[in-house]
Amino acid sequence: MTMGEVDHARNGFDPHEILTDFDYGEVSKDASGRTVREYEFIVENKEIEIAPGLFYPAWTYNGRVPGPTIRATEGDLLRVRLVNSTDHLHTIHWHSIHPAAMDGIPGAGEVGPGEEFTYEIDAKPFGTHLYHCHSVPLKMHIQRGLYGALIIDPKEGRPDANEMVVVMNSFDTDFDGENEIYAVNTVAFAYAVRPIKINAGELQRMHVVNITEHDPVNSLHIHGNFFNLYRTGTSLVPHEFTDTISMGQAERHMIEFTYDTPGNFMFHAHQTEFVELGWMSFFEVE
Repeated sequence: MTMGEVDHARNGFDPHEILTDFDYGEVSKDASGRTVREYEFIVENKEIEIAPGLFYPAWTYNGRVPGPTIRATEGDLLRVRLVNSTDHLHTIHWHSIHPAAMDGIPGAGEVGPGEEFTYEIDAKPFGTHLYHCHSVPLKMHIQRGLYGALIIDPKEGRPDANEMVVVMNSFDTDFDGENEIYAVNTVAFAYAVRPIKINAGELQRMHVVNITEHDPVNSLHIHGNFFNLYRTGTSLVPHEFTDTISMGQAERHMIEFTYDTPGNFMFHAHQTEFVELGWMSFFEVE
């Protein structure tokens, strides 16, 4: 595998910052006392570096891939203003429970060039979710980078943990229908070059989203440990105790684990091709 340094400053985002960059929006209360969270997403075309010296013509929400990680509590009201600064039609489609008019598909919340639209949805159900553009051709809009995580916390909360978001994505750099780069949070080998530092004995909570295009299944395996799996994050009780999960596109889960001893531990896809093409990472347990 080839590793090196990507110019994250040029990209305007850093995979290490994306891990924990939760966007709670501009917060206010309505007349009933309900929490309202407001966001502005600007769609813009942007060339990004996805591996050292390898650039990709991305379509982005707010200049980054994945887009901002929206975070709210179940029952909050979300208002998201989408501004389209490109020459293509775009939307935000929500993997949540919402009215048809807010679905973010052609004919319901689609935004033309130079136009804008405000989505208004209830934050429900609690769990690890996602959003993405649903304009046609859908495959093109997703593979270009228009997607992100939507995390809705349960009202009763969860135990304290070190939380992070991992969006499994891929890039078809020559647009031939096959991926040349696989990654988590966009940059190939980002967490192999700079491992994710975590503390021994501390509970880790990872929100995992698969938005890989062209491949029907992606996976995640951690070394030297097992994790509790909460499917779609919609339960307070784990569904399984394992060290590997396979996920279809748009599938997402929450996992929790604790490392008891220090050292470097791999985590990666369990498809060897994906590993060799960028989806390889490390935890540095201190």
